[in-house]
Amino acid sequence: MLPALQRLTPSHLNRLYAELLAYGRIEREGGLSARTVRYCHTILRRALADAVRWNRLPRNVADSADPPTKNATTSTPMRTWTAEQLRAFLGSVRDDRLHTAYVLLASTGARRGEILGLRWRDVDLDAARISIRQTLVSVDYRAQFSEPKTAKGRRNVALDPATVSALREHAERQALERAIFGDAGLDLVFSEPDGSPLHPHQFSQAFKIRTKQAGLPTIRLHDLRHTYATLALQAGVHPKVVSERLGHASVSITLDTYSHAIPAMEETAASLVAALFLGD
Repeated sequence: MLPALQRLTPSHLNRLYAELLAYGRIEREGGLSARTVRYCHTILRRALADAVRWNRLPRNVADSADPPTKNATTSTPMRTWTAEQLRAFLGSVRDDRLHTAYVLLASTGARRGEILGLRWRDVDLDAARISIRQTLVSVDYRAQFSEPKTAKGRRNVALDPATVSALREHAERQALERAIFGDAGLDLVFSEPDGSPLHPHQFSQAFKIRTKQAGLPTIRLHDLRHTYATLALQAGVHPKVVSERLGHASVSITLDTYSHAIPAMEETAASLVAALFLGD
């Protein structure tokens, strides 16, 4: 039987590229960009070329593979809810044990992994702040803890009174669960009843089911982050503030990602400035 490397075919690589495009991201839902997948292809091609040079392979199968083109569009379209739709969803999941997790996602724009990795030691309800210091990601469908990838990702996020109240209620319910099911000792704010990590994919699936039950337009769990950013910008929150709350590396990323919210901001700015010297 041929060694595993010699059984590799262009079809295997094409399947890998397709999976990376669809599901390649680690810390959130979605796939890698076409540029990133092409970079993976380049690395594989060079590695296989060395194998050919060392007589480990008769040919470089990457030469016959089909990586995505540089300009291919692979990202999932952004979908957001209106404020009314978001309010309706949160009302529909009021009795769900993950209700507060949805509230925190919606009111901070945090990432899925940041919410699932949040510990009570990183929550200061008296100061109305949370500290993003740990994330929970899925690697080969195994949940594992990690740290934010950038310095901007490690941040403090202010909370509104309603979210603080929801977290206090959640803490009380969680204490009852721990008394019944035990405590895994991980100090997680959102977890399974016994305190063990809640798998990221299961969290996303639960959101999908609840969205359908609420009769609302289908969006991804990650789109709650987009919804927060869009609503914040449309409400007139300064882009720099939105960028810092989201943990973006720069405000330009925020503006580029949410450019659809800019026209509404421009219209508001035009009216406000004109009112200074054209109003009655």
